[in-house]
Amino acid sequence: MRRPTRTPPSPLPQRHGVDPVRVRLPATGPWSTVREHLVERLTGAGDGTVDGLFEAGRIVGADGRPVPSDAPYVPGMFVWFHRDLPDEVPVPFPLEIVHRDEHIVVADKPHFLATTPRGGHVAETALARLRRMLDLPALTAAHRLDRLTAGLVLFTVRPEERGAYQTLFRDRRVHKEYEAVAPYDPSLSLPRTVRSRIVKERGVLTAREVPGEPNAESRVELLGHRPPDGAAKGPGGLARYRLVPATGQTHQLRVHMTALGVPILGDPLYPVVTGPVPVGDFRRPLQLLARTLRFTDPVTGEEHRFRSGRTLAAWASYARWAAGT
Repeated sequence: MRRPTRTPPSPLPQRHGVDPVRVRLPATGPWSTVREHLVERLTGAGDGTVDGLFEAGRIVGADGRPVPSDAPYVPGMFVWFHRDLPDEVPVPFPLEIVHRDEHIVVADKPHFLATTPRGGHVAETALARLRRMLDLPALTAAHRLDRLTAGLVLFTVRPEERGAYQTLFRDRRVHKEYEAVAPYDPSLSLPRTVRSRIVKERGVLTAREVPGEPNAESRVELLGHRPPDGAAKGPGGLARYRLVPATGQTHQLRVHMTALGVPILGDPLYPVVTGPVPVGDFRRPLQLLARTLRFTDPVTGEEHRFRSGRTLAAWASYARWAAGT
């Protein structure tokens, strides 16, 4: 049996809390130089971008030395480089620390802040912010919240312990509760458990329910209801719901609430996809909050229960939330 190749440590430091890109050259291929492979692999970057990285000496090998553009292709070789960071509008809301010890950090993420670098959100992410705030370059995320969802996220301090905490989520040994604000339907019988099969196709913005064996389960409970202040929101007014997912399909809670006829306020994807929100528009956030996390620490054995201190704006004042103030 072939032993897996050990990944060498990065020779480049983080920039703004963001790790460098690491590329391992495939075992086989038609390329004669490292440059040829990177040009093909980084198709979206274009030849000029790759050549610019080589010319600036920004593509380095495991020894930290710049790799020449004509360096011969070596199967299994690792190279590192930093991409140019995209221009990002800062998310103007604080990232709160709920808990910190030598093993974990629990943060209370605001709406609009991505959990980890992805796409156009790189330095303006919860992970990058925390690395900078706490001077913890090895910090990693144990799970992820959608960018539009606020609330509790668990991060791990020590890379060697990350797998233990990720396993908690994989094995559904973390009890998670969410809160949402959505229309109130007096004919909707609650509490209830919603089960369905949800699929999310690559490149498609929305997930959808399809016939078949259920792979998604959510419990929906009513916490309270009242007429909204300001403009009416449906004949029944507004309600606050507790949502308890037993599974973790993409957009699961948003899909299930829409299926019940009470889509979550501020959702740009459900029940219909609306036009893209302009960059820097932080009004009317999705009214979904990861309220609590409860689990037994796999490293220390301690029983943890964390609660977000955030409030959902549409419940505090629907009129102000609707006006975007």
